[in-house]
Amino acid sequence: MHVVIFADQHLATLGGAQVSTLLQRRFLETAGHTVTVVAPAMHGRARARIVGGDASFVDMPSVPITLDREYSMTWPGRRTDRWVDAALAARQPVDVVHVQADFWGAFIGYRFARRHGLPVVHTMHNRVDVGIEATAPFPGLVLRALNGWQRRALGTGARGADGWAYLHGLASGATAVTAPSSHFARRLERHGVFSRVDVIWNGIDDEILDAALDAGPRGRAPGRPRFVWLGRMSPEKRLLPFLEAVVASGIDAEVEVIGGGAQLRAARRIVEDARSAASVVFAGKLPYAETLRRIGAADAVVQTSIGFETQGMTIFEAASLGTPSIVSDPDLAAELGSGHWPVADASVDALAAALRTAASDIAAGTAPTPDPTIRERFRQSSRTAAMVEVYRRAIG
Repeated sequence: MHVVIFADQHLATLGGAQVSTLLQRRFLETAGHTVTVVAPAMHGRARARIVGGDASFVDMPSVPITLDREYSMTWPGRRTDRWVDAALAARQPVDVVHVQADFWGAFIGYRFARRHGLPVVHTMHNRVDVGIEATAPFPGLVLRALNGWQRRALGTGARGADGWAYLHGLASGATAVTAPSSHFARRLERHGVFSRVDVIWNGIDDEILDAALDAGPRGRAPGRPRFVWLGRMSPEKRLLPFLEAVVASGIDAEVEVIGGGAQLRAARRIVEDARSAASVVFAGKLPYAETLRRIGAADAVVQTSIGFETQGMTIFEAASLGTPSIVSDPDLAAELGSGHWPVADASVDALAAALRTAASDIAAGTAPTPDPTIRERFRQSSRTAAMVEVYRRAIG
């Protein structure tokens, strides 16, 4: 079949949704399907990441929207409609539209599907309400503006002005909706976004997982408990409360922080000002394979965001490598099942208590064991097979 994916950002830009969509594209092609990705063109030095071009990318005319020119947008409207129609006319007939977007990419994709009478599968990655509240100074105004923009772009009827109304407006044009976790899927259903949401995890590249398992340690190396925190250093990820909890816990451990972002200076200040028994190292941004190696060598991965993640990839990567996690978000803990230490609430004291318990269990050799079935259920090959069944149902 020919699947056309619409995205908010080019898949060569940085971001979890882009990495996930790029992986889905590759495994669909490996399974014998044709994939075309329609997204805004890149600008500046970011364009250099596309080496020799890629025939599966259709790069729409766009304007940069960030100072570093990493991200861009294409305005949905009749001019863009004509451009997309012309770009796809020379390709084989489209069987299904897959919207992997939340904003302009979604509008453009739904408009294309409606013009050509095509089914739409929409993968919803984003808690729009939580994300905007964490990043915008006036979230209520932003959400009202988004809902108004959507009504103009898609002609959807008025339903409300919050994040759930916005997602419902998108899903009103979908044949099927998928979500990367059970808790997000059920939440979408409870808020009336879509009646039945299929759960299809974002996965991990089979070959990279196998390589990480082959190169991983065969047993725990001696020494102090080793904890890894990884992610974007922004408020919703709660790095600063984690470092405060490390200090408050009094644990004698090795703590590695992987990633970068705006809160790096504040994070360093917490560590420098405290007299902590734990040693904290800021590793910066690392290649994916090296990140997996360090997850596999750690005694525990620490997950600290609450209510923001729709899947929480790091704890699934950890479980696939046999590493347990400390999990702050109860929804993610339920999704993960076994192999974790729960955090009682959002306070620094509760996180410090969980760190002390984990350090004690690790030292005693009684750390929990992750569910062994996650390793196979998390492979991208199985996730792609599940998505193809959704496509077939939508087409049928």
